[in-house]
Amino acid sequence: MPQINPNGLLAGRTALVTGASRGIGEAIAMRLAMEGAKVVITARTAEAGDSKLPGSLHETVDRIRGAGGEAAFFRADLAEAGDRERLVKDAVAAYGPIDILVNNAALNIVMRVADYTDKRYRLMMGVGVDAPFHLSQLVLPAMRAKKQGWIINISSGATRHPKPTYKPSAGNTVYGMVKAALERFTTGLACEVYDDGIAVNVISPGLVETPGVSANGFLSEAARARLQPITWIAESVLKLSCCDYREMSGRIDKAADFIAEFGLTPAELI
Repeated sequence: MPQINPNGLLAGRTALVTGASRGIGEAIAMRLAMEGAKVVITARTAEAGDSKLPGSLHETVDRIRGAGGEAAFFRADLAEAGDRERLVKDAVAAYGPIDILVNNAALNIVMRVADYTDKRYRLMMGVGVDAPFHLSQLVLPAMRAKKQGWIINISSGATRHPKPTYKPSAGNTVYGMVKAALERFTTGLACEVYDDGIAVNVISPGLVETPGVSANGFLSEAARARLQPITWIAESVLKLSCCDYREMSGRIDKAADFIAEFGLTPAELI
C-alpha cells in the first residue's frame, strides 16, 4: 500500500509544483510528498467547483495530508507576475526556501495561427514560458546560496516538427512553440547554473489520460492505445528531483525512455 515516508529521498526539502490541482501536477506532488518533501502546490482551481474539470488544490492537499504528508496550497494565476512573486513569498514563509521547482502548469488553446487573438497568444506565453522563466529567477538565489537545487520543466511531444498538413484538427502550433521555448530555456539555464550545483532538466510525458486531455477531445480510440500511466511521469520527476547535477543536467527526455534507461519501477500513488 502506498504511503508517506518522512525519511525518504526528499526529507527536509521543499518542493513547489505548479498546475497541481489535477492530472500530472497532482501526481507529481503526491510522489514527491511520498518521499518526505514538504510540498507547496499552485493552480487557479483552489476549490472543487472553481473549474468545469474535476480536481482542486484543496483536494490534492487533503489527499497528501490524509496520508501523513506535509502540503500547502496557494492559488495563483501564473500569467501574472505579481501572483508569481506572491506565490514564492508565501511558499517560503510556509516551508522555507524552495529546493525543487517543478514547472508543470500548462495551457493549450487549440486554434490555428490565423485565428489566434493577441490575448490568447499572450496567455499561452505567460503561463508556458514567462512563468517558468520568472519562477526560476525567484528561486535561484536561495538555491545558489545552498549550492544545490533542482528545476524540472514539463514539456510535450508537441515540440516535434510536424509534416505539412491541412487536417481540420490542426491547431497545436502555439502550444508546440511554447514547449520548444521551454526546452531551449532549460538547456541554457542548465549551463548557467552548473557551477552553482543546480540541476535543470526537462521530462515529457507521453499521452496521459488527464481531465484536460479528455476535455480537449484528444482521446480517440487510436489514441487510447498509446496511453501511458501517469505514474511514469511522476517517477521520472522524482528521479530528477534528487539527481546529481554533475551527471544529470540539461537533459530533455521522454518519460518512457527515461524510465527504461534507469530501470525505474513507478510507485503506486497515495
